Amino acid sequence: MIKVSETAKKKVVELMTDDGYDATVDYVRVGVKSGGCSGLSYDLKFDKEQQEGDKVFEDNDIKIIVDKKSFLYLIGTTLEYSGGLNGTGFVFNNPNANRTCGCGESFSL
Repeated sequence: MIKVSETAKKKVVELMTDDGYDATVDYVRVGVKSGGCSGLSYDLKFDKEQQEGDKVFEDNDIKIIVDKKSFLYLIGTTLEYSGGLNGTGFVFNNPNANRTCGCGESFSL
């Protein structure tokens, strides 16, 4: 399960609308790929369709899809949005990450 904070929900809805997506029917695709200064990095984009093998979740009225491989790395993660002085953007609070980089965009297990 992946959770979505209230601030992240507001930003997701805003960005989806700006990009021509409808948050009531379309998805946020969350994934993990190789790269980044800690070995793995997060991938976040919008999608209109599920792919075979995708895991589907809904939290805080946001529909999330995750491919099977990425799901193992993301179990229990909460998607947050930070607009503070240290920068703005989505933040993944991942309890599975042993180490994260300074920017928070990559991690290792």
